[in-house]
Amino acid sequence: MLELAILGFLHERPLHGYDLRGRVAALTGHVRPIADGTLYPAIKRMEAKGWLERKTQPGSAAAPRHMLHLRPAGEQELLRRLREPEELDVSDENRWFVLLAFLRHLRDPEAQAGVLRRRLAFLELPSSFFYEDGRPVRAENVDDPFRQGLLTIARATSEAELHWLRTTLTDLGG
Repeated sequence: MLELAILGFLHERPLHGYDLRGRVAALTGHVRPIADGTLYPAIKRMEAKGWLERKTQPGSAAAPRHMLHLRPAGEQELLRRLREPEELDVSDENRWFVLLAFLRHLRDPEAQAGVLRRRLAFLELPSSFFYEDGRPVRAENVDDPFRQGLLTIARATSEAELHWLRTTLTDLGG
């Protein structure tokens, strides 16, 4: 998820590490805060793979700043991850949101539709946070008001996303 966010933001424009951290935090920070001890090692790993490069830029004060740029290999990796997301990228809501934030960079509408169809298929499976006799429990069958709230909110969110997915697939021609 972190690597995809880094690749996606750098595809849009070169950024300083501090600016990149802010953008990643805005996208994922409410779920998983991004610490320097997480971000900068990821950047170094991605540099070692040839996906990113640092270019020194004069600083506004005395110290030079490092600008991060996406290399062609990084763009290829970004497009591969968007075109062929892992199963967790489709099923985990937080990872899905990161993928969705950059899916526009996959310029082929049919490829975009293929990713959306995978999410749609996942959401159309009967599911719940709670099961009874192997069947999903529905909110109206729960006495606990907190579990009922959880199930009600989850259903409303899923219904909204299903509507959006179907509409977008129609718009994409898929």
